[in-house]
Amino acid sequence: MYVCSKISKLYQGIVAACDKFVPASLRPLWEHPAGPKTIFFWAPAFKWGLVIGGLGDIKRPADKLSVPQITSLAATGLIWSRYSLVIVPKNYSLFAVNVFVAAINTYQLGRAVTHRQLAKK
Repeated sequence: MYVCSKISKLYQGIVAACDKFVPASLRPLWEHPAGPKTIFFWAPAFKWGLVIGGLGDIKRPADKLSVPQITSLAATGLIWSRYSLVIVPKNYSLFAVNVFVAAINTYQLGRAVTHRQLAKK
């Protein structure tokens, strides 16, 4: 708990130092309840890594795809897409990344299922 408190204080110090340099045109984003000062901004930003990973898997042979993994990622994307629009504040960046996570993994799931059906024949 003590380490988290120190990291939180450090982060708050960095944000306070950056406050001086944020131009007026970016102030609404900076001050938004889901802006860069909060986890509501950073969690979706890092979640784009799942989208990039999914795009990288497009070239992977369909027989090498993990159906349980892509199914869970697609379901997670759908669930969190809905959740991001019912929480306060609405988090449109979380919505966008989860729509992409759901879309890319639904596509991958289609590839994997099609491959397995054709392999049975």
